[in-house]
Amino acid sequence: MTDINSLSKKDLLIPENMIFLYSQGAFPMADEKGEINWFMPEIRTVIPLTQYNIPRSLKKFLLNSNFQFSYDTETIKVIEECRNRESTWITGELIEAYKGLQWMGHLHSVEVIESGKLVGGLYGVTYKGAFFGESMFSRVSQASKCALIKLIERLNNRGFVVLDVQYQTEHLKMFGAVEITFQNYKHLLEDAYKKETSFS
Repeated sequence: MTDINSLSKKDLLIPENMIFLYSQGAFPMADEKGEINWFMPEIRTVIPLTQYNIPRSLKKFLLNSNFQFSYDTETIKVIEECRNRESTWITGELIEAYKGLQWMGHLHSVEVIESGKLVGGLYGVTYKGAFFGESMFSRVSQASKCALIKLIERLNNRGFVVLDVQYQTEHLKMFGAVEITFQNYKHLLEDAYKKETSFS
């Protein structure tokens, strides 16, 4: 096996190396200079797929909305939309690296469509029974939250074990996101890797 510690930062963006790093609990982010680094925080946030929460008001909104949803049809466009903000950790180099993961079948997205236009969505990386959520965007009210509902439904339907959302936010807390130690996180990943699942 390749020694990850001996590789250059550019080599770490080779798809096979990226999947290895994700599987160990790491994820990439670019700094303000555009340099991509890998992070493995001691406290990790997950949304338990068996104990999540969907706010009642959001359920009602979704029921009465005109949103349509698709999966993996505009993944790179979703990432570009996530990048399209004043401050972002998503660089062009990282998007090119994601394309390698897409080719390998590890990059996935949920798209929110309204009146034929992409108005929200999210994307992440999968490895066996784990989904590593990366980013989401919303061009109209509640679109990204509705995308997350659809993601949770799909992961449960497909037998996924872990929904990793990296860091806690108020947005995610309303869905039941919880912070756990990295040791407990690794135990969850071990369980997830016993499952052979498919997002698509």
